[in-house]
Amino acid sequence: MDNQNLKAFITVAELGSFSEAADSLYLTQSAISKRIALLEQQIGKRLFDRIARQVSLTEAGNELLPRARRILQEYENALQAINDLSGEASGTLRLAISHHLGLHRLPPILKQFAQQYPNVTLDIEFMDSEKAYEQVLHGDSELAVITLALDSHHNIDSKKIWNDPLRFICAQDHPLAELKKPALKDLAEYPIILPGLNTYTGRIIQNLFQKEGIPLKAPMSTNYLETISTMVEIGLGWSVLPETLIRDLNVMPFEKVSIERDLGYIHHKKRTLSNAAIGFLELIDAAADFSKHKG
Repeated sequence: MDNQNLKAFITVAELGSFSEAADSLYLTQSAISKRIALLEQQIGKRLFDRIARQVSLTEAGNELLPRARRILQEYENALQAINDLSGEASGTLRLAISHHLGLHRLPPILKQFAQQYPNVTLDIEFMDSEKAYEQVLHGDSELAVITLALDSHHNIDSKKIWNDPLRFICAQDHPLAELKKPALKDLAEYPIILPGLNTYTGRIIQNLFQKEGIPLKAPMSTNYLETISTMVEIGLGWSVLPETLIRDLNVMPFEKVSIERDLGYIHHKKRTLSNAAIGFLELIDAAADFSKHKG
């Protein structure tokens, strides 16, 4: 089977759209359709049902998808292993990085890596931690640097690098800012702006209030923490954010309530890491060790 045809098939299956797959692979829609048609001819089965504008996998397509992913992964592993025989780091390193970490933790490390490994091309995608996790699980990215999942998949190796304390915050002129000793039940009286409930951070916050049996008032949500910070600053609600995002905001003093996120990196247990990936992880570990000794 041709690898490019398999890549087109996987991309259409994941995006549910020929046009979006074409954009993702920098191809024309006709080129994508041709690759799918060639693969269907080779297999002798239709892989997609196309009803109106909806694209869905057929039974044959569902059977092929996980195998196609494994075929492409093994092919890429073989190429990388051959390149790594020289002992040098080269080729392409595919990274999935959360928006927050990309802005606040990784720039110095990425700069150092680019200087230290000039023969490596960085292919970086910035995305939500949850999507980055799936990217590694499906073999689309070699490494991800993210907010670590609350429950890890058995095929994922993860390592915690940073503690990320979360703080209860509100605008300086918000009624909650006047409370010297606020309680969680006090917060429930006012609107909250939360990270999406499908995010690890959102679940951490939700779990805290559910454990105490305290319902939250009409939460607004967005996955972008920087947006939440701005919305809180103009008084639309209170929130819980990492210390790195607290600018001109009031931090509410909670002596007996402490929550934090675990930040770190993940990779697939069954994937042999390239020399480039090993070098990148060594830089992250070194930066983390430096921060601990400095602290």
